[in-house]
Amino acid sequence: MLTVLAAILGIAAVVGAYYAIHNEKLTAAIIASGIVGMVSSILFLLLAAPDVAMTEASIGSALTTAIFFFTLNKIRQTNG
Repeated sequence: MLTVLAAILGIAAVVGAYYAIHNEKLTAAIIASGIVGMVSSILFLLLAAPDVAMTEASIGSALTTAIFFFTLNKIRQTNG
């Protein structure tokens, strides 16, 4: 059961990464990137690595997504 769930989460991460790379809208790509990080943290938690899961959730998902949105906002203010 754990193997099937890990495989589904792995496929979801790959699909989300593909969507983040090939999307034209930057906000949707940033959100997809954050979702990939959160799926990865759940996958790490299922694979018995809670310390890596917490680090991925806090830095890989939350902080990176917030920094991307902050930077995008600054770029739009400068150009617009």
